[in-house]
Amino acid sequence: MSRLDELIAKLCPDGVEYKTIGELATDIFRGSGITRDQVSETGTPCVRYGEIYTTYGVWFDRCVSHTDEKKITNAKYFEHGDILFAITGESVEDIAKSTAYIGNEKCLAGGDIVVLKHEQDPKYLAYALATTNARTQKSKGKVKSKVVHSSIPAIQSLVIPVPPLEVQREIVRILDNFTALTTELTTELTTELTARRKQYVYYLNSLLNLESLKPSRIMYVGDLFEIKNGLNKEKSAFGKGTPIVNFTDVYNKRYLTGDMLKGKVTLSDIEIARYEVKKGDVFFTRTSETKEDVGMSSTVIEDIPNCTFSGFVLRARPLTDLLSPKFCSYYFSTNQVRDNIVRYASFTTRATTSGPKLAKIPVPIIPIEEQESIVSILDRFDILCNNLSSGIPAEIETRKQQYEYYRDRLLTFKEKENADE
Repeated sequence: MSRLDELIAKLCPDGVEYKTIGELATDIFRGSGITRDQVSETGTPCVRYGEIYTTYGVWFDRCVSHTDEKKITNAKYFEHGDILFAITGESVEDIAKSTAYIGNEKCLAGGDIVVLKHEQDPKYLAYALATTNARTQKSKGKVKSKVVHSSIPAIQSLVIPVPPLEVQREIVRILDNFTALTTELTTELTTELTARRKQYVYYLNSLLNLESLKPSRIMYVGDLFEIKNGLNKEKSAFGKGTPIVNFTDVYNKRYLTGDMLKGKVTLSDIEIARYEVKKGDVFFTRTSETKEDVGMSSTVIEDIPNCTFSGFVLRARPLTDLLSPKFCSYYFSTNQVRDNIVRYASFTTRATTSGPKLAKIPVPIIPIEEQESIVSILDRFDILCNNLSSGIPAEIETRKQQYEYYRDRLLTFKEKENADE
C-alpha cells in the first residue's frame, strides 16, 4: 500500500468531501487593469491575465512583469498561496485557466484576473483546477467567439474534491515529481523535434533550389496557372452547407484534404460551379499584417466534392500537367518562393498580393518522376516533424496524455455521503 493509500484509509476512509470554490474561499475578488505600457522591468511584481495562459504553469514563484504601483488605480494585491484565474481568453477549452502563486512577494493582479484566497494547499487546488473535470466545468455554458469570458460567480460554482490537508500535500508531492519527470522528457523530445525541423527546412530548401534541381526549363506561375479571386458572402451563409477553403486552412497547412476543412458555407449550384476546388489547385493568402506572412500557400491533394474557396485567398488552377500537387505544396513554401512573394507584395495598412504579382514567380520544370522522388523524401521528414499520429509530435502528445490521465486518476475520489450532516 502506498503512502497516499495509507493516508486516505486513515483520514478519509468513507470518501472525500466535494466543495465549491465559493465554499473554500475566504475572499475572492477581481484584479485591477494594468496596461501594456505600464509594465516595466522594475517596480512591484505583477501579473496580467494573458501571462496566465502563456507564461505560468500550474504554479509559479516569481513574476515576470513589474509596474509602478502608484500608477495603478484601485490596486489589487495577491500573496503567497493565492490562486489566480484568467477570466478572459480566446477559447472555451482554456477559459479560466488558473495558477497558484507560491512566492513570497506581495504582487499586483491585473484586470480580467480573479484572485482566490483560501486555507487549502495552494498547489493541490491548482492541480485540482487543471483536471479534465474542472476544465469541463469552466467551459460549461461558454460561447465560442473571438473572446470568451468567465466571472466570479462561475468560478465560485466550480466543484472539486477537498481531502484533508495531509492527503493534499502527499498528492502534491507525487504530482510535482511526476510533472518534473514529464517536463524533462518532453523538453528532450522538443529539443529533438526543433533540430529535426531545422534539418527539414534545410532539406526542403536545398532539394528545391533552382540550382540543385537543374530544370530543363524555367516557366512562371502566370504560364502554368490561372489565378482567380474567391467568393464573398454575407455572414449568415457560413456555418452550414458545403466545404470551403478559408484563410486559416491555407495559412496553417502545406497541403489540404477534405477532412482538414472545418468551414461550411451555403451556396447555390451556380456559385459552387464558379468557385469550385479541384485536386491540384494551389491557394495563396491574399493579405496579412506583415509582408513576411503574405502569400502563404497550400495545395489541394485530393478531390473534395462541392468544395469552394473564400475571398481571402487566391486560387491558382493548373493549366498543364507538368507539376504534381504534392510537389507544388512543397515548392511554393520554399524560401526562394517566399522571398519572391514578399518582394512583389504591396504594403499600405496591410501587406497584399494579387494574381499579377504571383504570376511573376519562377517555377522549375523537371520530370514528374523526379518530383515524386523529392516528395517522397520530404514526406518522410514531414511525418517525423509534424504528424500527430506518428513521429516525435506523437510521442510528445502521448506524454501529455499520460500525464493528464495520471493526474486525473490521482484527483478522483469516492465522494463522502451526507458530508454536511
